[in-house]
Amino acid sequence: MTEVTNQLMYEVLKATQVRLNNLDDNVRKLRRELLAIGRHMAAIQLNISNLYAGQAKVEQIERRLDIASEPVQ
Repeated sequence: MTEVTNQLMYEVLKATQVRLNNLDDNVRKLRRELLAIGRHMAAIQLNISNLYAGQAKVEQIERRLDIASEPVQ
């Protein structure tokens, strides 16, 4: 059986540290991407809400002017 030396253990630990650092970097990148996706989703939700509010105002004006067509289902 191969003798385990301090040098061999040091090389294994160095390689493990490099892999862990790469993993940390990838996790940070993924977290940034997920946060960006969350911000985009919030902006989309706000835009949709604004569209509904605008449509409601148009319908309100149409009713006041008595030009409203049949309600859309």
